[in-house]
This record gives sequence, structure tokens and C-alpha cells, in this order.
Amino acid sequence: MQLRCQYCLEIFGGKACLTPRFSIKSRRIILDRILSVDLPIVYHENYIAPLPSGHRFPMAKFRMLQEMLLADGVASPAQLRTPELLPQSSIELVHDRDYVRAYCDGTLDVKAQRRIGLPWSPALAHRTCIALAGTVLTAKLALECGLACNTAGGTHHAFPSFGSGFCIFNDLAIASRLLQKIGLVRKVLIVDLDVHQGDGTAVIFQNDSSVFTFSMHCEVNFPGTKQNSDLDVALPVGMEDDEYLQTLDKYLPDLLSNVKPDLVLYDAGADTHFGDKLGKLALTDTGLFRREMQVLTACLAGGYPVACVIGGGYCDDLNGLVYRHSLLHRAASQAYRQYRL
Repeated sequence: MQLRCQYCLEIFGGKACLTPRFSIKSRRIILDRILSVDLPIVYHENYIAPLPSGHRFPMAKFRMLQEMLLADGVASPAQLRTPELLPQSSIELVHDRDYVRAYCDGTLDVKAQRRIGLPWSPALAHRTCIALAGTVLTAKLALECGLACNTAGGTHHAFPSFGSGFCIFNDLAIASRLLQKIGLVRKVLIVDLDVHQGDGTAVIFQNDSSVFTFSMHCEVNFPGTKQNSDLDVALPVGMEDDEYLQTLDKYLPDLLSNVKPDLVLYDAGADTHFGDKLGKLALTDTGLFRREMQVLTACLAGGYPVACVIGGGYCDDLNGLVYRHSLLHRAASQAYRQYRL
């Protein structure tokens, strides 16, 4: 089965593009030619929804992130892409039909809502669905443009039949399955660098060799019961920049070479920062930026398209938290320009 990319079809005069199957040199040529516009960044005004006063989930960060990217000149309004809602059948590629319908209809029981940690409302249900649509759009844009970033996403604690840890539907899994179904990709690599293990993602793909799950997380943290990813790297509490980046370098280049993914989905959780109140690692702002550059350059140098989501981040200082999330987009903008030259 040939995987077609509308941009590469133009480049190669109507011949089908099998970008990930080309040599490294050919993939670099392809990326050089399709990285011809500014970095696509996905955002929707409904990425935020009202929560009870004092709730610990920092919902406002999604709007603030978009505002910061524009104010700091990291992005222009022309770069922002707006997702559209997906049919429920797309969500049901990953999640049980009864669970999807109960959540969307507002009939999910109170115990299940407590496990999620977010009280149901029509606005939150809509926000949930538009955010996962944003990750799907980001993945499609990455295949077209080589690199794309969402301003939300990374709901890796959502399991097939229940949500957990502020995660309702698993956007990384839905994007993977949907793009496979419509024939855009065969093999996906999920690189999850959130401070918490991607337990829901691990379970969803535990018997699916077409999606490789890599989670590098703090060993002593939520979730209390860890699942088995294809590759788990558990880090000690308090790990700092250099040791963290050396550990990542020990695994990521070989993973890319061995898996040879058609697409990389990157969960760039900012909760690895020393100032995060739910994380137990000790990365600095500089360390986070170096991490993003390390991941993105490794993928782009090998010709692997990469779609980025922001993952977790929890701090009372919202401005500081939003800046840490924005390091992903700042690094991606730099990498995008670098690999367009």
C-alpha cells in the first residue's frame, strides 16, 4: 500500500510519496522542499472551558499560550490553524462506544468523573473534543509540512473505557489510529516526555506493533501503577538538565533508526521543570529548550515528520508556566527555519 502526501505528489510529478521509506538523504531533500512556509501552529478559542473557582487544573494556560506566542513574535495570526470537530466514530477508534457516548451526553457517573478530575459540563465536553481534533490536525500538518505544533494536547492518561488524571480521550492514540485508517501513515512513534508515564497510551497500543510507545518519566510519581510501554525509562527524583538530556540521547536516535516511523507524535510535557508542583524532576528553562531542540533536530535530521503537543504543566505562576510551554514553539520555530535552509 502506497502512502500519498498531497505536497509530495506535486514535488514528484504525481508519483506516490513514500517519504519515510526513502534514504536519509532523500528524506532530507523532501523536507527541505516542503518546509516552505512558516511553522503551522494549531489553536482554537474553545481550548478553554470554565472550571470551578480554585480548581487546580490551569485551564487558562491554553489561551495565554496563544497570546504569548503572538505577543512575543513567535507566531503570527497567519500561522494559526483552527481545528474542526471530528465525528464520534473517530474517537471510537480508540475508546469504547458506551464511554464516549456517556461522556459526550453528560451521563458519565460521578465516580468516573472524579477519576478524571474535571467536573463535566457541556463546555468542557466540547473543549475536550475540539482539543483532540487539534492534535489530529497537527499530525496532518506535520505530514504535509514536516513539523507542526498544537497549543494543547497530550492526554495520555485516558484509557479505552475511562479517563484519568485530567485526561478524558487520548488524543495521541486517536490521531495515530485515524491517520492509519485513512492511509496517511503505517508506523507511528510516540515520544512521551511528560513527567508522568503515558499509562493510557501504553495500554491502548500494548498489542499493536504499528505504534511504538516510548515514555521517559519520573519513577516516583502519578500514576501509582505503571503500565508497560514498548520502552519505559524511569528517572530518579530530582534529575537535572545534563543527566536528563544525556539519558534522552541514549535512547532517541536509536529508536528513530530502528522504528523508522512515518510520523513522530511528541508529548512535550513542561511538568519536568523544577518549579512544577506535580512534577519531581529538576529541569530549568534552558534544559527544557535544549530538550525540545534535541528531539526536533533528531527527528528532522532523519527526515521524520513530527507533530508536537504541549503535555502537562502545573504551577500557580501561570505566566511562568505558559512561558515554559512556549519553549516548545520557540524551539520548533527555530528548527523549522533551520531545516528550511
